[in-house]
Amino acid sequence: MPKMTPRTLSGFMELLPAPQQQMERIMQTLRETYALYGFTPLDTPVIESSDVLLAKGGGETEKQIYRFQKGDADLSLRFDLTVPLAKYVALHYNDLTFPFRRYQIGKVYRGERAQRGRFREFYQADIDIIGDGKLSITNEAEIPAIIYKTFSALGLKRFRICVNNRKILNGFYAILDLTGKATDIMRTVDKLDKIGAEKVAAILQNDLSVSEESALEILRFIGTGGSSQEVLAALETYKGRNERFDQGLEELSTVVRYLNAFGVPEENFAVDLAIARGLDYYTGTVYETVLLDHPEIGSVCSGGRYDNLAEYYTDKQLPGVGISIGLTRLFYVLGEQNMLNPDLPTAPADVLILPMTEDLTPAISLATRLRENGVRTQLHCENKKFKQKISYADKLGIPYVIFLGEDEISAGVVACKDMKTGEQTKLDPAATIYRIKAGLDSLSRGAVILER
Repeated sequence: MPKMTPRTLSGFMELLPAPQQQMERIMQTLRETYALYGFTPLDTPVIESSDVLLAKGGGETEKQIYRFQKGDADLSLRFDLTVPLAKYVALHYNDLTFPFRRYQIGKVYRGERAQRGRFREFYQADIDIIGDGKLSITNEAEIPAIIYKTFSALGLKRFRICVNNRKILNGFYAILDLTGKATDIMRTVDKLDKIGAEKVAAILQNDLSVSEESALEILRFIGTGGSSQEVLAALETYKGRNERFDQGLEELSTVVRYLNAFGVPEENFAVDLAIARGLDYYTGTVYETVLLDHPEIGSVCSGGRYDNLAEYYTDKQLPGVGISIGLTRLFYVLGEQNMLNPDLPTAPADVLILPMTEDLTPAISLATRLRENGVRTQLHCENKKFKQKISYADKLGIPYVIFLGEDEISAGVVACKDMKTGEQTKLDPAATIYRIKAGLDSLSRGAVILER
């Protein structure tokens, strides 16, 4: 029978054990950070009925979705974590307590063209806060604190959380009497960093029939810079001309005012009027997070405030605010930039025990004791040469190897070798465990991500 050549589909990431451990460490950091803010973990099915997933979709979403028939059922793979959340909240509304705060780290699927840094199967890491009828602006102010805490916990320092408010943008275009063209203008302005102000102005005037005066006013407005307080002061000059603008300015000012109390340093935060995001979805505060030394990566965490999460599934008003990290893409880019810390342990075990006696009972008992003390332990009982067993530990990066022979057993000690330094000790089991745990604590102190 001919053998089939093993292969992984294009656009699907498959990691070797060491980088998989790095990915798991990032996920664990996210889980621990989100839990600090009172978010509960949530999982939803990867497969849903197509009519449920596409209730809000259509257009590009329908083209990219993985859709298939199973018997009479029309099924699809989830393409994000937001639509399943909307279904979940609508379905379980009577069993949930609001505001409902959830985090979810899960795979999503999009049948788009696979290319460098873009995947068809990828992890997203989302948090959302859902209100019942209303949701306090305080939640929108807390989101930057969660972003700051998350990226700081991962080891990053040079990043900036950029914030804007969609009501300010919509109100501004209403002031210029450009409401009907606002969406197209925002899409054009979004290209500012890529094509420059001159080309953006030309598109506004030639393609969207915006007057030269209004085009220049748009570019001046979007380009308003300085500290958060300076940008807010500049926005005050437009106050009183549009109700929606004024509401957005009040919300943005509240978010900025609370930042210090939430522990977000000024250097990690900026008001950026160029941010629009989700033109048909977000209705209030919007967020984008960038790595200052790697602007080419783009936003690594984005999201915002929306008015009604589950409008396609229920008549109940369920406003919310949330953010999402494209985790697989971020992991891929960090790897390309050599920003993943290579010194953190990626071994599947902390200790490898090599029994040197025919009776394995002492080795098994020691392994049990180590595990009871939280030390990940593996027994190597295969019929291999001693050198091969040491090579096994070395290849996996297992930091400690224990040799347990007749001499050690009769003396009541454990021979333990530090594989990195080569230092070997013979101590009683309790002292050996203490030494190993102290060493592991030192090894694990580094950050997951290193800035270079």
